[in-house]
Amino acid sequence: MAGSTTPTRSTRSTRSETQATGVTDDAAIATSPRPAGAAGAHTPAPETVTPSVAGDAARPAGGSNAALLQRREAAVPRGVASAHPIFAERAENAEVWDVEGRRFIDFAGGIAVLNTGHRHPKVVEAAKAQEDRFTHTSFQVLPYEPYIALAEKLNSLAPGEGAKKSLLVTTGAEAVENAVKIARAATGRPGVIAFTGGYHGRTMMTLGMTGKVSPYKKDIGPFPTDIYRAPFPDARAGITVEDAIKGLETLFLTDADPARVAAIIIEPVLGEGGYTPVPVEMMQALRRICDEHGILLIADEIQAGFGRTGTWFAIEHSGVVPDLITVAKSMAGGYPVAGVIGRADVMDAMGPGGLGGTYGGNPVACAAALAAIEAIESEGLLARSTALGETFRRRFAEIGARTAPWRMWDIRGLGAMLAVEFVTDFDTAAPDAALTKAVVQHARERGLILLPCGMHGNAVRIMVPLTASDAVIEEGLQIFEAALAEAMAATA
Repeated sequence: MAGSTTPTRSTRSTRSETQATGVTDDAAIATSPRPAGAAGAHTPAPETVTPSVAGDAARPAGGSNAALLQRREAAVPRGVASAHPIFAERAENAEVWDVEGRRFIDFAGGIAVLNTGHRHPKVVEAAKAQEDRFTHTSFQVLPYEPYIALAEKLNSLAPGEGAKKSLLVTTGAEAVENAVKIARAATGRPGVIAFTGGYHGRTMMTLGMTGKVSPYKKDIGPFPTDIYRAPFPDARAGITVEDAIKGLETLFLTDADPARVAAIIIEPVLGEGGYTPVPVEMMQALRRICDEHGILLIADEIQAGFGRTGTWFAIEHSGVVPDLITVAKSMAGGYPVAGVIGRADVMDAMGPGGLGGTYGGNPVACAAALAAIEAIESEGLLARSTALGETFRRRFAEIGARTAPWRMWDIRGLGAMLAVEFVTDFDTAAPDAALTKAVVQHARERGLILLPCGMHGNAVRIMVPLTASDAVIEEGLQIFEAALAEAMAATA
């Protein structure tokens, strides 16, 4: 484990408190339009040991990846990076086919948006039914029942016994911005405290709270004032929970007068920062500190919410009840809707007209969200997430010992929100971003979509739809092992 004696293969760390050490790949889109070795026969059945991507079918009308890549580069700013140089044509549950007819297993889920899978029948049916009625009025002009129904559902799902209310918006960053607005209005204070490694969005306010410079914050400051950063527990750096709390208390003494702090915001599981859960004792200490100083606690559940960790919200694992929760991503099965759920007295702090937006709580997205939530409930996807997490932990430990001994440093997360971290060796535990990038590339060439994460780009995160079949999961894991073996051979 990071920060402990040198681990052996049999004592590979699974500690949730180990701080992430990897990040998303900051490079722009890869330029190879068709990876070598991508063509071939259909992906073998799960029992085979040499998985590869499905073969070419008749090319759809969308054209080739190469042609679309050229059009993309001419029409789309380079700041909008894409992780893979393939263009989606269609998708079903946990599988995607590109414009050249090749099949891929999706372990990325549109960045944790598809807990209910691509095109869940209930979600699609609900969205189409709403489209047949109306698609937009703006809730600020002519309100509608789907917005109210979704707010009621969110209020019932959020932890805590008191009365709650929900605001609906369109994006995760917009939800975080509004949570800050609400917290400032409710407390009459300006300050916000975020944590090292946290990710909260790409607007100027949310970038100010995001704890990573490249590529998100590079060259675009200054950022809004009254935003402060506290340390996140980091076993690799020797930062314990006690150290992190002392760091926060020092921040109160040196820069952020707690009497001027409106909110502390934290991801219960770091997302872009490496899929590291907040230790329970840390979350409980934050609740105590917030109560002591009259500060509101915001749980940013945008990536972790709606079953990803085996509960509706990741903070439930700690038993702590936050004052505000920001949500988005898997709430609507792929449709754009986000929100803020919170104590009714806090949510009502702003006067009429202070909250909202033209597209906020779009009726089609609200209908989709209600259907996605119903699917999570009726199909037992919370329990499925827990079971998948156990499967991935076991299989990753086997794969690491067999295929990459002394290189898979950590297996961490909650439920099916998991990451594996790669290092150059167990003696130095130096982050190995190159190996991680190679694994992602070789996996793509064999038909598996992965995404890296963490502060050093050396972790691979799992965001597979919770609806994926056991056969598809196993097929993807076999591809992962084959990709890892290929990446290891290239570094030998």
